[in-house]
Amino acid sequence: MRVGFIGLGTMGAAMARRLVDAGHEVAVHNRTREREAPLTAAGARAAAHPAAAARGASIVVVMVSDTPNVEQVVFGSDGVAEGIEDGALLVDMSTIAPEATRGFAERVAARGARWLDAPVSGGSEGAKNGTLSIMVGGEADDLERARPLLEVLGSTITHVGPTGSGQLAKAMNQVVIAGTYAAVAEGIVLGLKAGIDVDAALRALAGGAAGSWGLIHRGPNVVRNDYPLGFRVRLHRKDLGIALDAGRSLGVPLPVAALVEQWETGLIARGHGDEDVSAIARVVREQAGLDDPEA
Repeated sequence: MRVGFIGLGTMGAAMARRLVDAGHEVAVHNRTREREAPLTAAGARAAAHPAAAARGASIVVVMVSDTPNVEQVVFGSDGVAEGIEDGALLVDMSTIAPEATRGFAERVAARGARWLDAPVSGGSEGAKNGTLSIMVGGEADDLERARPLLEVLGSTITHVGPTGSGQLAKAMNQVVIAGTYAAVAEGIVLGLKAGIDVDAALRALAGGAAGSWGLIHRGPNVVRNDYPLGFRVRLHRKDLGIALDAGRSLGVPLPVAALVEQWETGLIARGHGDEDVSAIARVVREQAGLDDPEA
């Protein structure tokens, strides 16, 4: 399949590499052009701009950081919309605002192309291993066209409704992550302050009702107070902003998400925005007196 892939960040680069390794003919573009080099070395074609990546592709994947970036790479000068073929499918795997998604899909449809919103969960590990959970909004027939490609990237592919629904499902995901990581941090810090064998306690918790992906894979970060990148704090903060906007528009209070958003805003201001989102535990550790916030 001929694929255009725009956006080679931590997630996008790993996803594009999987498509190349699976034998797809992939044209790649990234704003920071040197990030294309590892992909071209693996067999991808470098495209001078998003329009060039889209030209001739049956599916174009966009994986960039936020709503304005999607609008720029799709509708800006030399954007995807200038090169996308009639009848081609644009699959936006970024996490952006649902309302904007619906508007973008209408603009692409006016040019004769189709749109799926297909944000993902699973972090950098999932992107590398092809085990992402992919939440898809759009037409079912379009999903079936994209399925062979999505199956290279994810182990769970779920159609959740019409255009924009994928983004709403991702907002749900980020709200749950916020609460989970906050609870994991509080529970572990309780054990650390008590002086018990926290590593043993984590094994016990993982086998019971408290067991979760976040506890198992990110709990050790909290114990070590070290947060190697899986998904950036600053990107999760952006996603929580989307979720909180949706909550306000729908009349749904999201107090835990709002609290975590405040924590993340403070962490970003202190230079921790590029750490893994489990770094919200820094706030709990500091409030408990384990660490000096000024250190």
